[in-house]
Amino acid sequence: MLETQDYQCPYCGEPVEAVLDLSGGDQQYIEDCPVCCRPIIFSLSTDGVEWQLDARAEND
Repeated sequence: MLETQDYQCPYCGEPVEAVLDLSGGDQQYIEDCPVCCRPIIFSLSTDGVEWQLDARAEND
């Protein structure tokens, strides 16, 4: 079950799109920004129907 979510990089502010795999339940993972290459911490929470993505800088 894949979804897409737009977010802004917490470092450079560029708009980016994340592809989310909701089948894994709640997740936390790190991906580098495709623009400035700095690490973004993603926290995905889902109940199987609704979901929420939080993207934050490493030191927040």
